[in-house]
Amino acid sequence: MLEPTDIAPDFTLPRDGGTDVTLSALRGKPVVLFFYPRDDTPGCTKESIGFSLERAAFAELGAEVIGISKDTVAKHEKFIAKHELTVPLVSDAEGSVCEEYGTWVEKNMYGRKSMGIERSTFLIDAEGKIARIWRKVKVAGHVEDVLEATKAL
Repeated sequence: MLEPTDIAPDFTLPRDGGTDVTLSALRGKPVVLFFYPRDDTPGCTKESIGFSLERAAFAELGAEVIGISKDTVAKHEKFIAKHELTVPLVSDAEGSVCEEYGTWVEKNMYGRKSMGIERSTFLIDAEGKIARIWRKVKVAGHVEDVLEATKAL
């Protein structure tokens, strides 16, 4: 399980717009990675809109914000267009990055167990170290918490 001060596992994943995102290429600036279960569900939509609304505030701090789920790039592009999102969304279709970050977990809903992405956010500093981790995120107030932690870097 990853902990603060660990080096964030590197990855290259496809994003909306047909390009890739490589985490190590973003060194020199803080990065916010938010893992979410699925495009176009109520909590994921609210969280993605929240990060999009605050993208300029993160940019003023020099920080990049990136959303990650197992949805396809095509699904991400529809989600972005539908909700006018401004944060890039990357596709971890194979789930390897979710596994490395410990966000692919067993969930229990109404007595039924299944595997899924645990809503989690990782704040990575300019040197590539994890500065803060939020697991089992509740959407209300979360973007503001992450913004405050980014300001404190």
